[in-house]
Amino acid sequence: MIRYALICDSAHEFESWFASSASFEDQTKRGFVTCPVCNSAKIERAIMAPNVARTDLGPKATGPVAETPAPAAATSAPAPVALMSEKEQAFREMVTALHRHVSENAEHVGKRFADEALKIHHGEAEERAIYGEATPDDARMLHEEGVDFLPLPRLPGSGN
Repeated sequence: MIRYALICDSAHEFESWFASSASFEDQTKRGFVTCPVCNSAKIERAIMAPNVARTDLGPKATGPVAETPAPAAATSAPAPVALMSEKEQAFREMVTALHRHVSENAEHVGKRFADEALKIHHGEAEERAIYGEATPDDARMLHEEGVDFLPLPRLPGSGN
């Protein structure tokens, strides 16, 4: 994970975490990274000092250490951290609602999805809403047979 200091076109500064530099670039191009203050999608990385541990100092001294006074508490609130934009949150809520709707209104047939969908299509089983799992080969076969189906996007957090 990479933490970036970010700045919007209105000069609001904030931080956010990304899986990689490429992930930041992709999310920014798609408008998923927005300023938590003004919601601007015109975001750039701000200049920041790298946080690198020094190894040239050798082992720490074991003798007495002088106490240093604790820094004074900051007087202003820290900048907000944008982990997920409003668009991403809305998308996750829609996918979650879609999964809830499907599970409440359709029969889960598990790995038998392709077989059951084909039986329904050919009139060998009662017509009803079903959901389950299908391999890419199963999906290809169903498409070639003219069976109408839609893949469900993964539920947010299910792959983490």
